[in-house]
Amino acid sequence: MTPLTSLIVASIAFVGTHFILSHPLRAPIVGAIGEKPFMGLYSLVAIATFAWMIMAFLAVPSPDLAGSGDIGWVISSALTLPALVLFLGSLRGNPALPAPDAMDAAAKEPRGAFLVTRHPMMWGFALWAIAHLVLFWSVRTNVVALAILVLALVGAHMQDRKKERLMGDAWKGWEAKTSYWPRWSKLLSVGWGLWLGATALWLIITYGHIHAAGAPAGVWKWVG
Repeated sequence: MTPLTSLIVASIAFVGTHFILSHPLRAPIVGAIGEKPFMGLYSLVAIATFAWMIMAFLAVPSPDLAGSGDIGWVISSALTLPALVLFLGSLRGNPALPAPDAMDAAAKEPRGAFLVTRHPMMWGFALWAIAHLVLFWSVRTNVVALAILVLALVGAHMQDRKKERLMGDAWKGWEAKTSYWPRWSKLLSVGWGLWLGATALWLIITYGHIHAAGAPAGVWKWVG
């Protein structure tokens, strides 16, 4: 198996096992071994397939595509900042997360990132993926980014169906107050604290990109 083939298979495994374990196999496995052991199994499979994907990614040569030039870098940099805003905003008061207070969170009025979408974490991942696809930097990057994009957007839709079954009217009420598709005009309403935190983290991550990926990103592409 070539490194690229291994990366494609690993990416399919990473996304596919997430979907299978989260949906058709979840109920029977939980019924057989219980909720906590299932979460352990789910995490183990996710870590194993992700590690496989990373190792395969590193084995594929890069860069090997033409790239989209400075325009691509500008678009990519502009997308990753709101991606972080949405991701950070998803970490508190999110009824989609497996937490004991999920019912209470769903009963509240949406605020922060949830004014934009009820799936801010998933859309944060989606924006990250689109940002990397726009760069057209390498085949290996496109494979991973496409896998994350499918996992995020299809996964968010499937999560709605699962939560409707698990949480019933509580989730349906949350759906009525929020939107699957982002309301981008609401991004400026998420709160200045969230924007400041995301901007600081964005500067750190994009600076680290120089060492992690061998290429400057964000403002560091133009500021030495």
